[in-house]
Amino acid sequence: MTHQEDERLIAALAGQRVLVLGDVMLDEFFWGHANRIAPEAPVPVVEVERESYALGGAANVAANIRALGGLPLVVGIVGDDLAAEHLRDCLLRWHLEWHGLVVDASRPTTRKTRLMVNAHLMARFDRESRQPASADIETALIDKVENWLPEVSAVAISDYDKGALTQRVLRHVLTRARQRGLPVALDPKPVRFTSYQPVTVVTPNHHEAAHIAQMPITDEASLEAVSRQLSAMLGHAHVLITRGEAGMTLYESPGYIHHIPATAREVYDVTGAGDTVLATLTLGLSAGLSLDQAARLANRAAGIVVGKLGTATVRPEELLVGQALARTPLRG
Repeated sequence: MTHQEDERLIAALAGQRVLVLGDVMLDEFFWGHANRIAPEAPVPVVEVERESYALGGAANVAANIRALGGLPLVVGIVGDDLAAEHLRDCLLRWHLEWHGLVVDASRPTTRKTRLMVNAHLMARFDRESRQPASADIETALIDKVENWLPEVSAVAISDYDKGALTQRVLRHVLTRARQRGLPVALDPKPVRFTSYQPVTVVTPNHHEAAHIAQMPITDEASLEAVSRQLSAMLGHAHVLITRGEAGMTLYESPGYIHHIPATAREVYDVTGAGDTVLATLTLGLSAGLSLDQAARLANRAAGIVVGKLGTATVRPEELLVGQALARTPLRG
């Protein structure tokens, strides 16, 4: 694979329209430093210097798609609160449509607040509801999806178990996507695994995969057995297991399993790496790349994003640099 061929494949990602459905979140960061201990308790006194906001969850999947030149349309639930306003502002900064957000005044916008002290994560505070969406909210989500499905060439579904992806919503969206011939990539939660049908490919991490299969992963043989079982549970869907420093394993069908080595040279922060994988994989499928090509590209993107601090994205030019470092072809 030449540099020019890589350039051509990565350029194909630009302009691809992808529907992103799932649990949208606001990532809130407080940045500061600590150099003294509080007099009232043996804890550090943090002097906060600034705060920042970023898209999280399904919204971060959309941001990653946008960073790579794609055109995501995001559908999810927010509350009627200040965090929802911050989330809309973040979407606008990415030049993303926010009208796919359904307001549910009975719940807060999912917000993860991280306290970063001397560039290290000191604490995280979560404000959220995991209650399943009501029937009215389910209908609103389905209506948003129906409005946008004719405009997209792939679907990314991001399940953080925060209530948006009920069985009714999943069944409707997955069935309609299959009817339209759209590839669907889905980042799953074990509790709902058998509900993800029909789907093209799921992207559990190795801990989730072992938990779902109720089988430990100790070597390549057990990894293949787990992959095969997960695929069978979903009607022979493809399975991409993310394995941290060991890279990824793509199970396409019996006899077709690819072990993709990790490309990260230094890992600073794994926050949002799964979102980057889902975004890049779906965008690749949308652009007509093979599953193996899209998975290798997603692996490359993950290796870049974990080298950044905080919720981060990857640009097309970084993927080309990453390929030169990793020497991993997109084909082959």
